Amino acid sequence: MKQFIVFIALAGFVLTIPYFVIPPVRAQNYQAQDSSTLTLYIENDVFAGTDREYTNGMKLTWISQDFSDFREGKQLPCWSNVIIELLPFVNRKGYQKTLSLSFGQNMYTPDDIEAEFPAADTRPYAGITYFSIGFHGRNQRIMDSLELSLGMVGPHSYAEECQKRVHIWTDSDYPNGWDNQIEDEFIANLYFERKLRLLSSELWHDLAWDIIPHVGCAFGNAFIAANTGTQLRCGWHLPNDFGTYQIRPGSDSNAPLDENDPRFLSEREQIGIHTFLAFDINAVFHNILLDGNIFRKSYSVEKEPYVSSIIWGIGVILERWKITYSYVLRSKEFKTQKDEQVYGSITLSYTF
Repeated sequence: MKQFIVFIALAGFVLTIPYFVIPPVRAQNYQAQDSSTLTLYIENDVFAGTDREYTNGMKLTWISQDFSDFREGKQLPCWSNVIIELLPFVNRKGYQKTLSLSFGQNMYTPDDIEAEFPAADTRPYAGITYFSIGFHGRNQRIMDSLELSLGMVGPHSYAEECQKRVHIWTDSDYPNGWDNQIEDEFIANLYFERKLRLLSSELWHDLAWDIIPHVGCAFGNAFIAANTGTQLRCGWHLPNDFGTYQIRPGSDSNAPLDENDPRFLSEREQIGIHTFLAFDINAVFHNILLDGNIFRKSYSVEKEPYVSSIIWGIGVILERWKITYSYVLRSKEFKTQKDEQVYGSITLSYTF
């Protein structure tokens, strides 16, 4: 309980700082296509009263303004333009094009974090810290994303130091088994995902619903997988975007499409609330966090070939802010896992 209270207090402090730092911008003098979006993701199993498996994740993402051509962006060096223009899917004519930059860290532990030598059939200690660059092409119905992630798995992800420090601050159980974590390995992974706003309709007086299925794949030394799923949203002043997702590649979809999004309506209309229900299934061929290192000997467990998730939650629009809370139930990821994984996710976006 103490850990939960401290975590909520810390999350609340982090989430409220931007409200006082970033000045409000009036919607009637602003264009959605010229805006950028900053999103903070916080995920933790403390919401479920556990401290095991996927125990914490944080990511910060910046999504650029829209471009008609990626050459318009000044964030990347000129020599990269030729390479970017060869990318499939995201360079289609007539698509709005956006760039995303992300930095994040995930950490994973076994059931018993106090044991100095965890049992061989439990999840290995593992941390991953990464930087991602994403290229997105979208219109009102389709969003294609190509994302490249570079980072480090192992001691130099510094997940061990982060978890130990937080557990000291919160007077929580001390994790003693990090000497058994997966070894250092540089990771490079490429991801593709397509989202479709397949169906949408207004029900009554700004009350609307939509369905957003997705399909994607991943290839690299960290993950090789394919995934598909869908998200159903229903609410008042529904965001005109491609939904809210957990920390994963292709999740950077919080940027408004145009001025029909409530974040760009008149001040009286810049409030909205919606609920969502999502399903996701992954066919996993390789997961370094479970299979262990490719180039070095390390701890490992036998993974499940298929992993599914059910996500439900609530989202709120307040002027330029979009805030969501999700509860995630994920099936077992490896053969000897005792219980399904549950965790909570907070997402805070600000468009400016």
